[in-house]
Amino acid sequence: MRIAEGHFGDVNLSGLGFAVIVDFPGPLHEGNGTAQPIVDERANARQREALLTIMSGKEQAEGTMFHIFSLITANVLDPLFLPIDFSFDMAKRRAKLSIPGVLETESEPIKNPVTGAEHRIRVVMPEGFEHHQGEIASARYLKANGKIHYSFQNSHSTLAEVEHTPKGLVHPAA
Repeated sequence: MRIAEGHFGDVNLSGLGFAVIVDFPGPLHEGNGTAQPIVDERANARQREALLTIMSGKEQAEGTMFHIFSLITANVLDPLFLPIDFSFDMAKRRAKLSIPGVLETESEPIKNPVTGAEHRIRVVMPEGFEHHQGEIASARYLKANGKIHYSFQNSHSTLAEVEHTPKGLVHPAA
């Protein structure tokens, strides 16, 4: 995630990024996951502490994304503080994330299997805890090379813009 504009208490987080690599032995709802938090190396000590607190779910209301992940994640690895290169264009359904040596992914529009033309599919979840509206895309590749390791090609990706608070997602204006 990249924080366009935001804060945690009196700590400004605008412009910073963070990521979490997760691995679950089975379906998410069965828990027992492992998480590797990654914080933008540009964050100062107070910003790092704020972002790790947010990701921990400890300051989040019950049922929010970070709170839910805290309940289903049994093992949290030590955080990494690394450069995060992130580009995102939701309208074009394109995104790229690079955390050298740890995580690489690139998303692009899904394509018609016959014509190759780009498709657009939008998923709306009014009561969603991750996002309310997401653009479906294809992850050309998704590679985790740190303590959590996996590699996928041409898998699912959803791109979304969200506004999180300690009480959960802010519902967009109707």
